[in-house]
Amino acid sequence: MQKILNKIKEYETIIIHGHKRPDGDCYGAQFGLKDIIKSSFPQKEVYVVGQTSDFVDYVGKVDTITDDKYVDALVIVVDTATAERISDPRYNMGKYLIKIDHHIAVDNYGDLRWVQTNFPSCAQMIAYFYYTYQNELKLSKEGAIALYTGIVTDTGRFRYRGVSNITHQLAGMLLSKGVDVEYIDSKLSRDTLEMAALKGYVYSNFETANGFIYLKMTRDIIEKYNVSDEQAASVVNLLSGIDGFPVWALFIEYPNEIRIRLRSNGPTINELANQYGGGGHAKAAGCRLENWDQLNDFIKDCEAVVKDYNEEA
Repeated sequence: MQKILNKIKEYETIIIHGHKRPDGDCYGAQFGLKDIIKSSFPQKEVYVVGQTSDFVDYVGKVDTITDDKYVDALVIVVDTATAERISDPRYNMGKYLIKIDHHIAVDNYGDLRWVQTNFPSCAQMIAYFYYTYQNELKLSKEGAIALYTGIVTDTGRFRYRGVSNITHQLAGMLLSKGVDVEYIDSKLSRDTLEMAALKGYVYSNFETANGFIYLKMTRDIIEKYNVSDEQAASVVNLLSGIDGFPVWALFIEYPNEIRIRLRSNGPTINELANQYGGGGHAKAAGCRLENWDQLNDFIKDCEAVVKDYNEEA
C-alpha cells in the first residue's frame, strides 16, 4: 500500500479502470479511489473510464478522455483478475500500471500488484487503504457512498463468507462520513416492472441437475422482457438457498459467447471456472462457454464437483 501511495503522489494524471460489465464493487472501488485521490490532491487529474453501470450510476459518472491523457499517466485497474476482462483496452497506454484486486490471482498483469483474497470486496480494500493512511488522505461523503455501495453489493449486504469484523469497522467508518444507509438501500432495492416479470420467468424456468440448479438466459428472453444485460445478470442469486442445490448458475447469451455466473454455498467452484476460461472466488466465480453445445459437459463437471464435496463432507 505504501508503494501505491508513493506512485499516486508521483503522478499528476491518474486513470482508473475496472472490469467489463462493471458491478457495484467495481464502481465503488473506482469512484471511491478517485474521490480519495481528488480530495487529497486537488491539483491532480483523476479519471474513471470503462463501461457504465445503470444499476449503481448514482455513485459517479464515467469520464470520456482522449488517448493523449495516457501519456505519462499512472493507470490503476481495480477489481479485475485478468487483463482480458479490463474495460477499455487503453489501460496499457500509461507509463505505469497498478493492479488492485481481491480475486484469486490468475493473471499477474501490472508493474505493481496488490492482490488480497481475504477481502470480500475490492471497495473494502480501497476503504482499508484510506483508513491506513487517513493522516495523509481525505475522503468525502460522495467517496464514502461509493465505497459503502461496493462493500454492500459484493458481500450480499454483509451475508457472504469473508465478511469480518474489519468489514464492519470500515463500514462504520464510512457511515461516519455521512453515508445514508436508507438512501443506498432504496437505490439498490429499486426495480422495474420488466425486472419483476423477469424474476417470475426465472422461478418458472430454472433447470436442475444433481446438486446443481441453473437458468439459461438466451438473447430472445432478454429482448422479450426488455432488460439490459446488466439487469439480466443480476438475477443469479434468485437461485440461491434452495435445499439440495449448493451450486447454482446463470448462463447468459451474448453475441459471441455465453457467460456463466457461477455461485456456491458449499463446494469450491473457482477451479471449475478456470477450466472454462474464467476464475474468481472459491464460492463466486465467472467463466464462459463458446456455444450451447458445451452446456452438457459443464453440467457434468459441476455435478462432479458437488459429488466430491458431498463425499468429503
